[in-house]
Amino acid sequence: MTTANKVTILRILLVPVFITTILFFERTGDSFYRFLAIIAFSVASISDAVDGYIARHYNQRSELGAILDPIADKALLVSGAILLSLKDTNLPAIPVIFIISILSRDMLIFLGVVIISYVCGKVSVRPRWPGKTATVLQMITILLALLISPERYVIFFAYAATFFTILSAFYYVAEGIRQLNASPASAASLSSSSKKE
Repeated sequence: MTTANKVTILRILLVPVFITTILFFERTGDSFYRFLAIIAFSVASISDAVDGYIARHYNQRSELGAILDPIADKALLVSGAILLSLKDTNLPAIPVIFIISILSRDMLIFLGVVIISYVCGKVSVRPRWPGKTATVLQMITILLALLISPERYVIFFAYAATFFTILSAFYYVAEGIRQLNASPASAASLSSSSKKE
């Protein structure tokens, strides 16, 4: 259990805190709960960069971290996107396309990992710059909504995040195809009749 993994686990534990405080704010309208939600989301977002820094600079990369880190990110961003994309809330509503792009890309990545793992036996998912940019923009969008910023700013960052989320999906698809093509298991096998010839 490395320090980087402990930070990641802290981020996972902050997700239910974030969800609970948002729901309490929506029910009561008490700004205190919104303040707690902002704190929880901000700390979780900052910890994303912190655990990555620790893992890289102190050689604390691990298989556990490779599993936990994306789970923590997805749990935080998807829960925030779903909660804030609902209409008739006390917070600025995020466009539905924002949450659709996130869920669609993550589902695509999951299916790709399953297929590549089955065919190749091993899959390598490396973060790309569009994915990192999308994650940052997603966090900014949700934070702006929590801060009740002017709607035009929330909309702008939401669509920017959506664009880079879709762009990152194309990068992951291309990488998945490359890994499949590079695997011997993907090569066409000769039929029995061809072998006789």
